[in-house]
Amino acid sequence: MARERRADALARRYYVEPFLDFLALERGLRPRTRRAYQSDIGRFVTYLEETGVTGPGEIGHQTLDAYTAHLLQQGLAATTIRRAQSALRAYFGFLAVEGIVQEDPTGRMARPAAARKLPEFLSQKEAAQLVEAVDPDSRVYWRDRAVLELLYATGMRVSELTGMSVGDLDAAHGTTLVFGKGGKERLVPVGTVGLEVVGRYLDSVRPRLDRGVGKGALFLNQRGTRLSRMSVWTIVSRAAARAGIERRISPHTLRHSCATHLLEGGADLAAVQELLGHADISTTQIYTHLDREYLRETHRRFHPRGSL
Repeated sequence: MARERRADALARRYYVEPFLDFLALERGLRPRTRRAYQSDIGRFVTYLEETGVTGPGEIGHQTLDAYTAHLLQQGLAATTIRRAQSALRAYFGFLAVEGIVQEDPTGRMARPAAARKLPEFLSQKEAAQLVEAVDPDSRVYWRDRAVLELLYATGMRVSELTGMSVGDLDAAHGTTLVFGKGGKERLVPVGTVGLEVVGRYLDSVRPRLDRGVGKGALFLNQRGTRLSRMSVWTIVSRAAARAGIERRISPHTLRHSCATHLLEGGADLAAVQELLGHADISTTQIYTHLDREYLRETHRRFHPRGSL
């Protein structure tokens, strides 16, 4: 009972209930969102009580910075902390409008950077096993093999692959035109193996699938229409299972693998950026996660004192 009375007193001191009414009536937020804000503000006012703050008027940006540091020390994810900060912005915006505080201190809050996960990728051996693991008895063997070869050879996105037309492929120059995000075009090398496999698909499988309704799409399904992204996911998943790769593999895994293996082979970061169609090179830099063994081997082979 004493605990509940203390919680009620805290809520009144920090105008929590009027704030929740403001969220419902003025902002029109849904109950689930209001509950999340209520949880975030409840955690905040508990922290204030524990650190000796006695009311909203005492809170400055230093208090908010200290609170952010406290959340980080609790091991909360950056996304969770940013959500808590969004709740604080709404809360202090309400307090300022109501004249409860003279100044909104949230304008100088430092936002924690979201941790960027290293992309999941295949080893070179696994990638080779996967692209060669299509069921040899399948009627569309060369189509599925071509899908896998192109994903790995070019690093294109699954939406870029399914959007390809026959005319995008330039076999004479060993390249293909890729339409990326925002309709941006880029010319991407396909490679000798990729060209050979795609050629076999065009010669032996696509004519059987084409029923005149594919509108020039490079990859067709059994109905003769453009292959869907979900179908590509299925092709990749089945090949991974046949290759004995137990972890979850997606078309994007092949994109990550292409970028990683290019960099491992000594490709320039800017060149990989161009091949993948990244607008910002910082996106490409996430692939510079070469393993220690590779770095040690590179040092041994190329540094003048590496093999002494």
